[in-house]
Amino acid sequence: MKKDIIAMLLAGGMGSRLNILVRKRAKPAIPFGAIYRIIDFTLSNIANSTVDVVGVLTQYKPLSLMEHLDSGRPWDLFGRTRLAEILPPKTGEAMSDWYKGTSDAVYQNIGFVEDYSPQLVLVVSGDHIYSMDYDDVIAFHRSRRADATICLIRVPYEDVRHFGIAETDDERRITNWVEKPRTAKSNLASMGVYIFNRKPLATALAKVAKQGGTDFAKDVIPIMLQKKRVYGFVFDGYWRDVGTIHSYWQTNMDMLDVNSGLRINEWSVKTNLSAKGEVGDRPSAYIRRTSQVSNSLVARGCVIEGSVVNSILSPGVRVAQNAKVIDSIIFHDSSIGTHSTVQCCIIDKQVNVGESVEIGNGKLVANKKFPKHLSTGITLVGKLAEIGSGITIGKNCVITPDARLTVAKHKNVGSGSTV
Repeated sequence: MKKDIIAMLLAGGMGSRLNILVRKRAKPAIPFGAIYRIIDFTLSNIANSTVDVVGVLTQYKPLSLMEHLDSGRPWDLFGRTRLAEILPPKTGEAMSDWYKGTSDAVYQNIGFVEDYSPQLVLVVSGDHIYSMDYDDVIAFHRSRRADATICLIRVPYEDVRHFGIAETDDERRITNWVEKPRTAKSNLASMGVYIFNRKPLATALAKVAKQGGTDFAKDVIPIMLQKKRVYGFVFDGYWRDVGTIHSYWQTNMDMLDVNSGLRINEWSVKTNLSAKGEVGDRPSAYIRRTSQVSNSLVARGCVIEGSVVNSILSPGVRVAQNAKVIDSIIFHDSSIGTHSTVQCCIIDKQVNVGESVEIGNGKLVANKKFPKHLSTGITLVGKLAEIGSGITIGKNCVITPDARLTVAKHKNVGSGSTV
């Protein structure tokens, strides 16, 4: 079956800076905005464009991601001519069989690309929050007779060290490219969205692989810039990389801010509502008359008897009478006991917080074990953890998955602690 363009969606990253949120799942499978997963945004961009074949490159803890994808059905990417196919590494006994990087993942699946003989290949990441019409990028690419097009967004100059940075001429042809510089003349950062002509891409991937390279930004783009026409498509909409705890928390909070630019109701974002543990056949949320809910997202199946302020609650969350949830994100089927207060937290699935518990209260001290992950006051509670009644937990703490905290051993967990 021949296609004019196909997509390769990179969804195998470990996302280690997200700490215990990726302990039991791949980064693109992390819940977002009450009922979505991070990967839903890129998949929906594909489904809302004229691209109808996508290879999803998975690797790290892919099970929940594969269940969520459900062969592409929720995004109408299934059938005889529309397809979302999972492409895991062809792992043998050696770690060398795993994908070594972004370009290596596509190179190992070049046969999947060649099966469709496309003129163009769209390469995208599954771990960003944004809405983009890829057809606009395709039209730009063709109008410039480009061999490669990199989608760019302006970032603060103090943040250029986190991105691949492009300099362009008046026609948006890229004249210089540097990966994660300390300082730069330009603030046009790569969004991790590329369009390539298939034949030059295949040639570049083979050359990079031969040289031991593994990455698009570090290896493929510099090679293509030597002899090929590489252009930058400048995007001016909302886009966030949710690769850190703080950026993930802040981007969720953007859903509650009408001025943030994250307008999910206008983006036609699709998700798999029928997957195990999702919305499915859950009843409507129950909000008790005496409860208080303000500026929050509350999914189906939630039972709210206490107070919820500026927070995002996934399906099945229970907030007991006289309990308070403030500036927090709570995943599926977790419960907050009576007279407990949860502030500035991310609480994973099926966590049980007992009565008269305080989480997120104390001095602002960076986490001692993970100071680069947690320093802005957010406390993480891992999946299936049990927080016994009467416990106080400070800021920037990590409560690991399956942990069992009792008042006898953990009455006061100081800020910056890991349990």
